[in-house]
Amino acid sequence: MARRSTKSDPSQLLAQLQDLLNGFPTKLKESDLREQVKSLVPAHHLIRDLGSSLIPGNKTSARNRILLYLKQFPATVISGEELMVVAGISEWARRVRELRVEHGWQIITGVSISEMAGEEDKEVCASFPDMKPDDYMLLSVEQDREAAHRWNTANEIRKEKGLSVQNKILKYLRANVGNAITGDELRYVANDRSEWARRVRELRTEQGWPVVTKQTGMPELPAGTYVLELNRQAPKHDRKISDSVRRQVLRRDKYSCRECKWSIEEYNRADPRILELHHKKPHVEGGDNTEANLVTLCNICHDQVHNSKNAGKKWSFLDS
Repeated sequence: MARRSTKSDPSQLLAQLQDLLNGFPTKLKESDLREQVKSLVPAHHLIRDLGSSLIPGNKTSARNRILLYLKQFPATVISGEELMVVAGISEWARRVRELRVEHGWQIITGVSISEMAGEEDKEVCASFPDMKPDDYMLLSVEQDREAAHRWNTANEIRKEKGLSVQNKILKYLRANVGNAITGDELRYVANDRSEWARRVRELRTEQGWPVVTKQTGMPELPAGTYVLELNRQAPKHDRKISDSVRRQVLRRDKYSCRECKWSIEEYNRADPRILELHHKKPHVEGGDNTEANLVTLCNICHDQVHNSKNAGKKWSFLDS
């Protein structure tokens, strides 16, 4: 069984470590390699004990020490080596994973960010400067208490046979409409396949599912998270609008419906509207996907505009 680290007074542990290291030059003069290695084992244990003892209070488990350390530095890039030190155990990475997928702490990993940045808007990189594969970041100090349920759902979908990576991701998003889902959750559902971020982008840009991020429609979202706003696809002709044009139109219209003035800031589950882009000159009549020909509408107003019963109605957004 692996040895667990022992919490003690850091100053006492440091004194013991110094005594051991002060005696090590004598061992170096000896020719017995095994004795040299064995003499360093206590020092190795002391370093682990010293690291875990830096966390104050009675947080004795490695998982709790890691969590307390992350909560002291939210929205900050933390290296895996730092977490290894405060955990005091070799299986620290598993404890981070448990915090993320079983206990509902929004911890994003550098691996997911690099895969996300490769497929999403490059602005995502600005939110995670210099984040390396072995780095971590706690996005929120608030625990997501629905995570345990989502974990069970994710695990079931992950194990399903005959489903593509994209269909697994879509099934998981549809099971969590309106919930902020981290990239690491989607990566797990996708069996840790590096293509997961590309499949999410395709769901939005090619298949018309309203999956939004901080960069593509919901600026108040933490970077690195996704929300399926509504369980419906956009019309086929609206799926060809590029992310860059979509973002420009949303920003120009201040993320609000130009007809009823509903804003994304008013979103709630009792009124689950979403923002869509409408062609002033219809697509079927040659209207193009340019910023000048597009206007932001909520899905309710958008449906009303396209309802044949409203033919000839005067819409206020055309005058603004």
